[in-house]
Formats: sequence, C-alpha cells, structure tokens
Amino acid sequence: MKRTSFLLLSAFLISSAFIGRPSIAQDAPKTEIKVGFVPGPYIDEFKAGVEPELKKKGYSLRYYEFSTGLEANTAVFRNDIDANVMQHAVFLNSYNDHNKTDLAGIVAVPTPPMGLYSKKHPRDVTVKAGMTVAVPNDPVNLQRALWILRDLGWIEIRDNNPVDVTELDVIKNPSGIRLVPLENAQGPRALDDVDFVAIQGNFAIYSGLKLTDALALEKMTAPYRNVVAIRQGNSEKQWSKDIVAAYTSDTFKSAIRSNRFYDGFALPDYFN
Repeated sequence: MKRTSFLLLSAFLISSAFIGRPSIAQDAPKTEIKVGFVPGPYIDEFKAGVEPELKKKGYSLRYYEFSTGLEANTAVFRNDIDANVMQHAVFLNSYNDHNKTDLAGIVAVPTPPMGLYSKKHPRDVTVKAGMTVAVPNDPVNLQRALWILRDLGWIEIRDNNPVDVTELDVIKNPSGIRLVPLENAQGPRALDDVDFVAIQGNFAIYSGLKLTDALALEKMTAPYRNVVAIRQGNSEKQWSKDIVAAYTSDTFKSAIRSNRFYDGFALPDYFN
C-alpha cells in the first residue's frame, strides 16, 4: 500500500507541475506563413501589397505553386500550407460539399473576370451558324461562360444550380453556334482551333492575354471574386487576421490602383 501510494503521489506531483503551463508547440506565435497559388496574377498581387505588411509584423513567407485548384485545396486541408489564393466562393463551397472538408474564405481579392476571346474575329463580328465556342467543361465555370454568351444575345439559358449546369441548359441557340467543352486551363491554347474561347481571367493573363483584348467580359458578382482560403478552425488565429488586415491595408490598395496591369479586375468592396 505504501509503495502504491508513493507512486500515485509522484504521478500527481509530476502532472500537477505541468497543469497551467503553456504548451510551447501550441502557443508559440507563428512566424512563417505558407501560401499556395495556381498560375495567374494572385501571387504577384500578394507579393506587391500583402507581403510588405506581413513582413512588418515579423512574418516570413513561403510560396508554393500548384497545377490545379484541387491540389491547392488538398494542401490547405492537410495543413501542408496555411492558405491558398486561387478560387471563388462557389468553387470553394462545391469543393467542401464534395470532399467533406472545412475550408473557408477569409477575404476577397482583386480578380480578373472571365472573357470571350478570338484570334479570328473582331469585336463587331456577325455570328454565323456553325461557329465554334470553346467553353470550360466544369459546371461552375461553364455557367459563367454561358452567361457571357447570353448577355451577347447569342443564346438563351435556363437557371440552374451552378454545380449542375450542362450544355443542355441552353434552351435557345438562334445564332447556331456550336459549344466545344474543354479543360478550363486549356482555353488559351484553343484560340487557334476555334472561333471563340471563353477563358477564365487568371488563365488568360497567365497566357499573355489582356483583359482589354476580350470581345466581352463577364459581369462579375461577389461570389465569383476569388478569396483567400484557409481551414475554418484557423480563422481566429492571429496570422489569419493579419492576412486580412494586409489585404485591406492602404499598402495593398495602392499597389493595385497604381498598376495599370490590374485595369479591368473586379475589385472587392474594401476598395470602395
């Protein structure tokens, strides 16, 4: 009994010594932020106006580039990186629903709109039957492309949930155009093969196209402006709040407004 009591007392004293002592691993302030991107303008935006603000607060930055948004989201969910900048809220919500994940957007970023481009036809082209229009083959971005064609008067479409949109949602096609679905990132390469291509803004810019080159740009609404995505549980952490503060800072807004490259980008509300 005495030996048992001694062991219990020793265990109690040892455990008591650690009660209330802060965990170094959990509570140490974060000094490095890992951020992922896909091809496009978002890493340049970040370096121009966000990085300086974060460095003022003592952070170091490490950047990662991914080929696809799925890879970038998986990296955030697995805690391989802290945040990514490459997707709009509609895509993010769809990703969460499909993968049972908990990613969340914490701040919107300046976003280039999707545009309709052509190497073969001028802006005032008269559309003829049989002309081909390459459109993204994923439902969410297909819907955005169809909206552009609808606003031009080329087609009529029915309303549908973004994740369920298909070419069958085109209910009238008086101009007789032919839709050619293809991988979103392949849009710029298709310009030599089809009459028109609906190209997502980041892929257009990455390929050397200018927003001012587009025959028409989408009327971008808030859900389609890209966001900084993190795991939901990190939204109250100081480094996460500091990212938001950096994006909404005068430093970031000045960096964007002073560079003509960003003309035509859809700007978040904090620019107003």
